[in-house]
Formats: sequence, structure tokens, C-alpha cells
Amino acid sequence: MKPYLVKTPKFVHRLFPKRVWAFPNSKNSIYLTFDDGPIPEVTLWVIQVLKQYKAKATFFCIGDNVNKHPEVFQQVIEEGHSIGNHTFNHLNGWKTKTEDYINNCKKCEHTLNLVQDDKSTIRNQESEINNLFRPPFGKLTVRQSKNLQKKGYHIIMWDVLSADFDTKISKEKCLENVLKNIQPGSIVVFHDSLKSNEKLRYVLPKVLDYLKINNINCESIKL
Repeated sequence: MKPYLVKTPKFVHRLFPKRVWAFPNSKNSIYLTFDDGPIPEVTLWVIQVLKQYKAKATFFCIGDNVNKHPEVFQQVIEEGHSIGNHTFNHLNGWKTKTEDYINNCKKCEHTLNLVQDDKSTIRNQESEINNLFRPPFGKLTVRQSKNLQKKGYHIIMWDVLSADFDTKISKEKCLENVLKNIQPGSIVVFHDSLKSNEKLRYVLPKVLDYLKINNINCESIKL
């Protein structure tokens, strides 16, 4: 049995109602998200493809990668995409003490703000950067969750997992994971990482083609 579910069951949504799993009131939109970047080898390609389709997305960034590649992070923002916090070091909340986890999230937030402030032209994007959070691996404790929500974060989960990170599945299966499970309001997880790069380059254009043919909007998350 795989250690993950491609489609998040509704009962999980109900167990954690304060986390955002989808946008069921969205009549004709879905929300593509990209975790673990930014890195030049993959993220720059992703934003170029999104631009070709006039699509917007949300990037959940690792603070350490933002620190290493600030120019890539800035380009994501300049293209009009939303940004979220993905911790500084991609921490597993289930294996991390709450204080350490929250401090790591704060470190990521500080990095996002610091790099953002380097360009006055993107300062107006600040509200879209600071209030979205996705836990790496989807794993965080209730205490960690409540702490982050008190700080004003919206915890963004998902209802469709592409599994582009899974080396044991084919790129065709990855595409099937998305196309068979998306519906209006779906939040879909991809990864702009080296590990997912091969599958992503196959799947993303085909998903965007499907959305275009079916007149479905691809939007960024703004809360």
C-alpha cells in the first residue's frame, strides 16, 4: 500500500475543518500548487509554461531555497503568482518539537520578507506572501497548527496529490492521478524539485491543455 492518498477523503476534510483542502464554491477554477522550490533548474521552467497558458499558481517555498536563489523567487512574484511558507528546512512536523517547528517557520517568513523587500516593485505583493502555509509532507501536529493559525496563517492542504515525487510510478500514472481526480475547486500538489522534474515536464503541459480545452481557469490562492 502506498504511504499516501492521491485523493484526500472527505472525512479527512471534516477532521480538520480549519485547514483549507479545496474551494468547493469555485464554479470553474482549480488551483495548482508547487512545493519545495524555488530552484532555477525547475521553477523557471514552470513559470514559463504557466505564462504560455496565462495560468496562475501558488508556490510554497522552502526558505533555504529562497535564500540560495532570490532571483528565482522574485521572478515567481513578478509573474503574479502567490507565495506560501513551506518552512525553512522542509521539516516534518510530526518529528519536530513545536517550538523548533514554529521558529523554523518564522525563519522562512523572515527570509521571504527580506528577499521581497530587496525589490520595491514587488512590495505590493506582501499580503499574498505572508498568510499561506503548507506543512512539508502534510504533517504537523494540532498544537503546531493552532499556533500558526493564531499568527494569521491559512494552512493550505490539498484534495489531489499528483505524486510526481514517487519514483515508482510512471509519468503517465502521474498524469492520470491529476486528470481523474480534479473537480471544480480542487487544490493540486506538484513539486518544483529535481526529484519531480522529469514527471512534471511531461504532466504539467498536458494538465494545462486539459484545463484550456475544458474552459477551466487556473488560479492562484489568495486569502
